[in-house]
Amino acid sequence: MLYIGVDLGTSAVKLLLMDGDGSIRKIVSKEYPLHFPQPGWSEQQPEDWYRQTISGLKELLADTDRSQAAGISFGGQMHGLVVLDQDDKVIRPAILWNDGRTGEETEYLNQTVGKEKLSAYTANIAFAGFTAPKLLWMQKHEPENFAAIRKIMLPKDYLAYRLSGSFCTDVSDASGMLLMDVKNRCWSRPMLEICGIGEEMLPKIHESYQVTGELRPEIAAELGLGKGVKVIAGAGDNAAAAVGTGTVGEGKCNLSLGTSGTIFISSRRFGADPANALHSFAHADGNYHLMGCMLSAASCNKWWNEEILRTGDFAREQAGITALGDNSVFFLPYLMGERSPHNDPDARAMFFGMSMDTTRKEMTQAVLEGVAFALRDSLEVAKSLGIPIERTKICGGGARSSLWKRMIASILDVRVDVIAQEEGPALGAAMLAAVGCGEYASVEEAAGAIVRVVDTIEPEPELVGKYKQKYEQFRRLYPAVKEIFSNS
Repeated sequence: MLYIGVDLGTSAVKLLLMDGDGSIRKIVSKEYPLHFPQPGWSEQQPEDWYRQTISGLKELLADTDRSQAAGISFGGQMHGLVVLDQDDKVIRPAILWNDGRTGEETEYLNQTVGKEKLSAYTANIAFAGFTAPKLLWMQKHEPENFAAIRKIMLPKDYLAYRLSGSFCTDVSDASGMLLMDVKNRCWSRPMLEICGIGEEMLPKIHESYQVTGELRPEIAAELGLGKGVKVIAGAGDNAAAAVGTGTVGEGKCNLSLGTSGTIFISSRRFGADPANALHSFAHADGNYHLMGCMLSAASCNKWWNEEILRTGDFAREQAGITALGDNSVFFLPYLMGERSPHNDPDARAMFFGMSMDTTRKEMTQAVLEGVAFALRDSLEVAKSLGIPIERTKICGGGARSSLWKRMIASILDVRVDVIAQEEGPALGAAMLAAVGCGEYASVEEAAGAIVRVVDTIEPEPELVGKYKQKYEQFRRLYPAVKEIFSNS
């Protein structure tokens, strides 16, 4: 049988067709615009997601025995707010995960409601990108739109709703809304009251591998598919990527170098970071995970190359960078503010340590190292909780750079495992579809059968020592300039 994974990303939707044994038949990607109507705001039109997904599915299924298509599932950008009215019409553009407009609302939740209460209700505190602060922002700034809300959705769940008619979400994506009781995997009634919404406005929560419905007959006909193609709940992009890299069960780790960057640690037991620097979420395998998220990772390298250097040849810019551990230039990678561990939407990127003889290569190196240092910030929090991490999988667009992987291995002092099929959330979503359709008995069984490590980058002892010193310098920079960010 064939399984479809849909990864609804920030810049494009990626669609993947997988055999039951995990072989990838075809991959299609369709881009759509990202809008910044005001500084710090980030929005998209849900209709663009749907239109490009349908177009991508048609291309994906061309020249395929469509009678073999059994199920479809999703991975998607988390935290985005999609709101529908009584006629199922989108009320306003979706407010995305990297939108920073909710500073006041986040402050209200953390300081007035209180971090202790939030953590008790949801296992997390408020971050500017989470969904609950967006609802409070709408209530204050767009009261007519807020009053018209009848359904509240996350981005990938809007796609599923359009395709199946099922008003559903999954535990991993719902964990990032600050509306769910993560430990008990249900909506938090105190949080709904705080946000002024009723539970009937929220989707039914499912495990990521559960069937939530079937493709609408008219959609199936448009795609040339038969009846009975199952729709499986899916997962937030990071949980779906973790499934796709085999980061399931107890004590596994995955680093994602996508638009954002994450360190993802799976666990069979519920646990929360007392300081709330790491997120505590439900996992797509039926268990839990801790996650540190930085808002700008591979996007820093993209910005540096395309906007500043005006080049699309990333590999050429990295060629010849050999002085690892000896760079005197530092880069704070906070282009969109920062989440873990600083929780500061006002934070901004900066270069530090330049002199008259600073070179283009040194600044490129500093960008790559700055992202790795910021990932280590979250790793250090995990280590402080007594979680031993000696190796990690890696995924995301930035993981294609052998130089960056080498840096990460020595900066974080961990073995970096490279897998055969690095397709992130799209592959994880297809695997969830296979589990939901009965191809595999569990997510862990699917991961064991499909995910294969083909290379390991070892940390280099000499570089580990050099980078330890550099990291100690890096971690002093943000506290030194934090006050400037907040007053600018």
